Amino acid sequence: MVRSVTEAGYLTPKEIQAKTMTRIIGGQDIIAVGPEGCGKTTAYVIGVLTRLKYGVEEAPRALILVPDKERVLEVEEHFNRLNKNDSIRIVTLYATPGIETQMNALADGADIVVATPDRARAIYLKLGLNLNKIIMFVVDDAQAIVKQGLQLPVVELANSIQKCQHLIFTEVMHSKLELMIDPFMNAPAIIEVEELVEAEAEVYEQTLFNVNNFKTKINLLNLLLGEQQDGNKTVVYVNTRLTAEKLYNSLYQSVKKHAALLKPIFFESTGFEHMSDFCEQDTYSILIVANELNADTDLFRINTIIHFELPVEKETFIQRVVKREEQQLEVLTFSTDIELADVKRIEQATGKKMTVVDLPHNLIISKEVKDTDKKKPASKSDEPERGAAFHEKKASNAKTYNLSAGTKAKMNKKKKHG
Repeated sequence: MVRSVTEAGYLTPKEIQAKTMTRIIGGQDIIAVGPEGCGKTTAYVIGVLTRLKYGVEEAPRALILVPDKERVLEVEEHFNRLNKNDSIRIVTLYATPGIETQMNALADGADIVVATPDRARAIYLKLGLNLNKIIMFVVDDAQAIVKQGLQLPVVELANSIQKCQHLIFTEVMHSKLELMIDPFMNAPAIIEVEELVEAEAEVYEQTLFNVNNFKTKINLLNLLLGEQQDGNKTVVYVNTRLTAEKLYNSLYQSVKKHAALLKPIFFESTGFEHMSDFCEQDTYSILIVANELNADTDLFRINTIIHFELPVEKETFIQRVVKREEQQLEVLTFSTDIELADVKRIEQATGKKMTVVDLPHNLIISKEVKDTDKKKPASKSDEPERGAAFHEKKASNAKTYNLSAGTKAKMNKKKKHG
């Protein structure tokens, strides 16, 4: 193992590897929190190979869950790079190829299974994945798994294993992730590392509002825009033009009369073709901009920018918040728990953490609508009355019994034919 690690170019351990390795080898449950590229994958790959040592069992002893096929292949390649023991067998499970092919690969023998949660669960339910010998259960990129809504298969697989070590690796911790892992974690050690780079350019101070859902974001935006000072120019960024239209129509009327869209989709929406046109007039003080437009970054006459949604590319965000001479700019960011991983990546890239502030006391917090809360179909007792053309049967015509063929023949005065 030492030779394999050295040949792969890992000469000194990174912080997260140094803090987790002894705990992994010792069999303790851990939750490791660190930014992308800090060495989380290498930590558990080395830990798994060290604990398994050699392949002797017919059933897998390590199950590693990752968000998607691309990540499955990356982790497999990582194992192949460090694994010099030919007796250790690695099987990957993801949406393609066919499920029978992957079940056959498992039947041939596996020591380590790297899989997406949904495919692993599907094969387990078909009795193709034996979890009786699992001693290490790893969830990598856990925040991405939660973002994709794959919590249920993770929990079901974890609860199907009688006793094992649980390792959770994530870029950020939040309530939804805690809800997923709490049922099966056993007194885990929480290890967190921060690796902020030295920023190449100075950026503005950034304020972060952590809210629970999209509707609460809308309530917060209305509240803040309703309190903004006269003459203040504000740009609100969302990801798509459809979201921009939805947000525009969700503004309070007192706010909406001062708002406009950049390149609106619908004719009835107030809008501008260029940001410069918005800056040069005095009637409208709020401009909603879709990130997908790749709009110019002429923000010299803007006082406040609000990232209602974070752009897909963190470079887009960073370009907007780089300090400009003789300009005072307030930068606000709205983030749900699911988006906190994107916030972390931006902080790592800029080398500066956002200041998390308390939500206003008068903010209306909207509840999340669960499937069980959605309107259920009406039962028969709730059905409306039938129309006037419908008549109930008379009591004499109501059939509440079954007659034999012979009885019917007598009633009809006919012979019964056998």
